[in-house]
Amino acid sequence: MQLSSAEQEGHADCFWFPTDPVLGYCCQLVGGSWLNNVPPGPVGHRLLVVSTQLSHCRTILRLFDDLSMFVYTKQYGLGAQEEDAFVRLVSVLGNLADQLYYPCEHVAWAADARVLHVDSSRWWTLSTALWALSLLLGVARSLWMLLKLRQRLRSPTAPFTSPLPRGKRRAMEAQMQSEALSLLSNLADLANAALAAPGAVGRPPSPWLVGLMGTISSILSMYQAARAGGQAEATTP
Repeated sequence: MQLSSAEQEGHADCFWFPTDPVLGYCCQLVGGSWLNNVPPGPVGHRLLVVSTQLSHCRTILRLFDDLSMFVYTKQYGLGAQEEDAFVRLVSVLGNLADQLYYPCEHVAWAADARVLHVDSSRWWTLSTALWALSLLLGVARSLWMLLKLRQRLRSPTAPFTSPLPRGKRRAMEAQMQSEALSLLSNLADLANAALAAPGAVGRPPSPWLVGLMGTISSILSMYQAARAGGQAEATTP
């Protein structure tokens, strides 16, 4: 699962650093690649076991994320602070998808753990669909923001109108870089969501491919978290 909106905006923790998904996906990438060797050897299987256990750990830890996500969703509300109507719409829908994702995953986990006597596959399918929906909305938002920012930067200045101040231009360029990173991260996660969808592929997806997409997304998220932390420290008086 991708970072929730609460985690992305730093509401879940004062500074969240996503090292655990990087480790898990790297183990899956290396382990899956190792299985392609002839003979495959036990190292690849061991790395995949580590990756599976880390993923299971993250699923359990997300049992406690509903409240932080709810607090963020309530704070954002209907996005009255957003100037752009499209950004407001996709953000509200994305928050709703993220909020619904957690209980669906919890039910699926409980069914696998035999706490609930329901079909876990249906709940995993529903949680994957909500994940994919949230990612698609994130992709749409980033593309829209990139388009708007690019138009503002490249639009010819009208007569008697001063050009953008250097500080504002740099801030807009930094925002464009952030949106581009979010776009790439969401696309990588979306590829994994498509691979995880039932019947999306004729056979189970290769572990190394899932690990590769997850590693790309996690490293981008780690970079964004470090960058956001550096910017927060720079603006703190």
